[in-house]
Amino acid sequence: MSSSVLYDAPGPKARVRNRLLSVIGAGAIVGLVVFAVYRLHAKGQLEPEVWNIFNNAGVRANIRDGVLSTLKVFAIAGVLSLALGLLLAVARLSDHKVVRVLAAGFIELFRAVPLLITIYALWVLVLSYRTDLGVIGENSAFWALVVGLTVYNGSVQAEVLRAGINAVPRGQVEAAYALGLRKSQVMVLVQLPQAIRAMLPSIISQLVVTLKDTSLGYVIMYPELLYKAREMANNIIVNDENPITAVVIVVGAIYIALCLALSSLASWIEKRGSRSKTGPADPGQPVVPAPAGAADTGTGTAVGKTDRP
Repeated sequence: MSSSVLYDAPGPKARVRNRLLSVIGAGAIVGLVVFAVYRLHAKGQLEPEVWNIFNNAGVRANIRDGVLSTLKVFAIAGVLSLALGLLLAVARLSDHKVVRVLAAGFIELFRAVPLLITIYALWVLVLSYRTDLGVIGENSAFWALVVGLTVYNGSVQAEVLRAGINAVPRGQVEAAYALGLRKSQVMVLVQLPQAIRAMLPSIISQLVVTLKDTSLGYVIMYPELLYKAREMANNIIVNDENPITAVVIVVGAIYIALCLALSSLASWIEKRGSRSKTGPADPGQPVVPAPAGAADTGTGTAVGKTDRP
């Protein structure tokens, strides 16, 4: 009987029990799906005319505009949050206490305040000073949403990057200092590349959160996908009812597709990075130069491993 590193392999009774629980769980899921479909049919939400609204050119145009507005906010907020997160992570690791304290205070403040409150407060602030802000004041909802997403997700990304920087082996940092590199060079050349590579899954996960948080724009009347969906569901009447369920299902599927596309892109980038990554030498076998007169093969000889005649 083979055993796993984490737990012992299940015996005959455990395997039978696991199969039985799997069948029961699958049956429960199928039952819930059947019940949901039955209730939708009983409420008339599966009638052809309910779903035929998506063949209307105006409905498709509204969905398209909502998707484009969502992606525009996500693209700008995603880039700015990564830049802000990198800046805050480096500032929190600074040798200057004032810089560290200011960075830590900024991060803890915007991580603690709910994002919805931040977005709403920024919207009110931009509306109050729209004449002084000029062009930004004309797009108050857009910039309130972008800035709110940037400061919140930038604070989270800063902690992710800081954890990745601290995870770099101390020996590599000391070796870089021994070669005469300055702290900024060590950070840029040694620590940040490894931190970004190690924390890439967490960074992408937070970007997915940023994409989903764009839906909070409906509170400040920014015409993103959720706002357009609510507008359509309230204005369209089919069979004397608003097709809320159909619109929610379609919009939810679009959000899922966007998140899956972003996750697939992240997986592709991670695979390319792992293929191009060159692993360091085994730290347990330090390498020393080959003795004089030996053939130049481009590699050294490991200490403790000598050829015997």
